[in-house]
Amino acid sequence: MNKYELALVLRPDLEEEAKVAESQKVQDLITRFEGTIEKIDDWGKRRLAYPIKKVNEGFFSFISFEADGSAPAEIESRIRIMENVLRYLIIRKDAK
Repeated sequence: MNKYELALVLRPDLEEEAKVAESQKVQDLITRFEGTIEKIDDWGKRRLAYPIKKVNEGFFSFISFEADGSAPAEIESRIRIMENVLRYLIIRKDAK
């Protein structure tokens, strides 16, 4: 099992219920591919460094999880088609 971190930026015009639902969908994807969520760090609404699709803000979340080596590719393929996700990035943490 490897440790990963998922950075997720959601659209800023989402209501609280929709934001929680989108975040829950991503968490369900991680557990569906046999990952275990260690920590969820929600940063709230922040200004983006540059506009994405003419949007200047977004809801930032960082999810630390542990999963098998094939899980990130599967999770990324599902997140890619989610409409309310502006950007995402999964990185592997070094084992120190």
